[in-house]
Amino acid sequence: MRISTLILLLLTTISCQPKNKSDKQDITHKEQLENSLVIKPTADQLQEYETAYFASGCFWCVEAIFESVKGVKEVYSGYSGGTEKNPTYEQVSYGKTHHAEAVEVHYDPNVISFTQLVQVFFGSHDPTTLNRQGPDRGAQYRSIAFYKTDGEKNIIQDYIDKLETENVYGDRPIVTEVKPFEKFYMAEEYHQDYEKRNPNNSYIRNVSIPRLNSFKKNFKSYLKENVH
Repeated sequence: MRISTLILLLLTTISCQPKNKSDKQDITHKEQLENSLVIKPTADQLQEYETAYFASGCFWCVEAIFESVKGVKEVYSGYSGGTEKNPTYEQVSYGKTHHAEAVEVHYDPNVISFTQLVQVFFGSHDPTTLNRQGPDRGAQYRSIAFYKTDGEKNIIQDYIDKLETENVYGDRPIVTEVKPFEKFYMAEEYHQDYEKRNPNNSYIRNVSIPRLNSFKKNFKSYLKENVH
């Protein structure tokens, strides 16, 4: 068997989605107890920052990417894009809602612009794969760029038009949804800063960290000073 085939088989067995209920229990109980608490900024501390919302696959990966970007104060993992109220990880990850795994980005517009965040979004995932990102499959992992104003909508659409005009993805069409932001539901506490707190997790080692490193290689000028 060729090495490339072996790698493909390995990645298809590693997913952000729990394979069964026992896997889910391992994550929600064992890892939650083992993880140390992460001190997050208070709401008052975040008042001076703007917010942006994106979905591009497993939120463990997406959170880590945006947290490496200069001008970003905090990133939260959660759920958005659907209609169901107060969704849980089990409901979303098993495709039982219309929500996608998403992130809420708190950023300083004096340091990083919404346009640049949109560039980070498109530059850190494949927007041409429908309902899939890497080994994660299902509408809960679809690509969505949310907007809160007409100005943000125009920025997103203009950038998509630019990518398509320049044939950045060849003949593969961009399938990213451009949706008005409605509601963001915070994910369970143990999902926050998941990559930092679980560096030895097989998914983190084989999918999340390589994805982050690829982004850092291509967006060096966007990185925080302490990110290498």
